[in-house]
Amino acid sequence: MTEIGLFPLPLVLVPTERIPLHIFEPRYRELIGECIETDEEFGLVYAAGDGSVHEIGTRARVAVVVERFEDGRLNIVVEGGERFRLLELTKGRSFQTGVVEEVVDEDEPEDEADAERALTVFRDLAAAAESDVDIPPGDAPDLVWQLAARVDFGLDPKQEILASTTPGPRLRRLIELLETSLEAVRLEHALRERARGNGKVTSLNGDGGD
Repeated sequence: MTEIGLFPLPLVLVPTERIPLHIFEPRYRELIGECIETDEEFGLVYAAGDGSVHEIGTRARVAVVVERFEDGRLNIVVEGGERFRLLELTKGRSFQTGVVEEVVDEDEPEDEADAERALTVFRDLAAAAESDVDIPPGDAPDLVWQLAARVDFGLDPKQEILASTTPGPRLRRLIELLETSLEAVRLEHALRERARGNGKVTSLNGDGGD
C-alpha cells in the first residue's frame, strides 16, 4: 500500500492510453508540478457527478509537457500505467490524496480466439469509421488495454473494463462493446446514405409510409 496524489476527473484512463489535459486549478498545478519535477505518478480516478470517485483508478505519468503559460497553467499529455484500488481518502495537501494498492488480475488466460475476434471487429470498426488509427499487434500482452484506449465507449462501460479483474470475461465484454460501436457506425452511415438519396430519413426496411 502507498499514498499518492489523486486527480479526480470526469473521464476514464486505461493502461497504455495517452490523453491531453489542461491544468489550471492551483491545487492540481501543484500536484502535476511535483510529478514533473520528481518524475512520479499520480492517480487519475473517475469522478461521478455527485463528487464521489470510483474505487479503481489508473496511475498516470506526465509523458509530454506541451505548453507552459505565464500564469502557471499547463497543457500536458499523460499516459496510463498500472491500475490501483483506492482504499482510503487522506488529507494534508492542497490536492486530494489516497492510500492505494495494486489491482491484480485473476490467474486466467485470455482465449486466443477471443483476441483474434477483438482485433477483427476493431479493424472493421476502424474501416467503417474511416479512421487511420494504429492496429495493435495480436500478440500484445496488453491487447485489451490498447484496444480500449482507441475507442470511445462512454465512461461507464470503459470504467467497467478498467475495474474487471477476470481477463477472459473482460476481453469478451470488450468485444461486445466493439461490436456495438461497429453497429452504431454502420447504422449512422446507412441513415446518411438514405438521407442523401431522397432528402429525408426513412426506416431502414424501406417502409417510409405514404
